[in-house]
Amino acid sequence: MEPIEILKEFNSCYINIQTIAQNENWLLLIADKKIDPEAAAHLGDTLHYLGEAMGCVEEIVEVKFNQEAEV
Repeated sequence: MEPIEILKEFNSCYINIQTIAQNENWLLLIADKKIDPEAAAHLGDTLHYLGEAMGCVEEIVEVKFNQEAEV
């Protein structure tokens, strides 16, 4: 899998997880305390770390893109 493909997969995952975090049903589960209240924190942590991983891969993609542009 090429770095750009990895970045696209990470981005897709990020969007899907962010959609869950903003979903009314998810928010109601947390508000009604039907699930562990830390679940929201864990989901936020997941988005944070996925974003960090994306940033690392973006650097590789940019370097590769710049090298190819120079040729």
